Formats: sequence, C-alpha cells, structure tokens
Amino acid sequence: QVQLVESGGDLVQPGGSLRLSCAASGFTFSRYIMSWYRQAPGKERELVATITSAGSTLNYADSVKGRFTISRDNAKNTVYLQMNSLKPEDTAVYYCRALNSYGVYWGQGTQVTVSS
Repeated sequence: QVQLVESGGDLVQPGGSLRLSCAASGFTFSRYIMSWYRQAPGKERELVATITSAGSTLNYADSVKGRFTISRDNAKNTVYLQMNSLKPEDTAVYYCRALNSYGVYWGQGTQVTVSS
C-alpha cells in the first residue's frame, strides 16, 4: 500500500522555525518528483516547493523563497521542508505529494500554525 505520512507540524511563534518530514512507502520513492503544498482556511491549495527525483532541481513559491528549503533523502524515502522566519500567513495544513508518469499520491497533511 502506498503511504505518505507527514509529521512535524506544530504551533510556533512568528519568526520561529519548523522542519516538516514526509515519510514514503509502498512505491519507488526515488523515481518521483516530490512537492509540498499548503492550504490555509478559506484558500485554495497552493504549491510551496518541488524537488526532482535526484534532488538536482529545487523550486519554490515566491512567498517562501529564501525562507523555506526542500530536501530529500532517497535512502530514507523521506522529503523534508525546513521552514525558517515563519509568518502568520504561513499558517496552513501542509501536504506532501509524489508525482511521476505512473501516478500521483498525497499525504494526509500536517497542521502548521504561526501565532503569538
């Protein structure tokens, strides 16, 4: 069975940092493009960051560029999102997604709340 399990979401103060993890199983993780999406209350789900299968290419939404870093460890079947200088507008449920020509898989999401 395919599983993507996010973890690391928490309540943090503005300016704080958080590291999200997404552990994958049930498919060949190293052959998939991995992405982080987020969805805030009342807003559409938006793409936050993407990393190619070998980690060669990284892409970020303008809103998080310079603050967030996506990375992956194919040996551990895990993708990460390091979030620094967090802002209240970063508050959302964060989802990881695996994509290649064979299919797309989504995790269940993890809540990130940035508030004082």
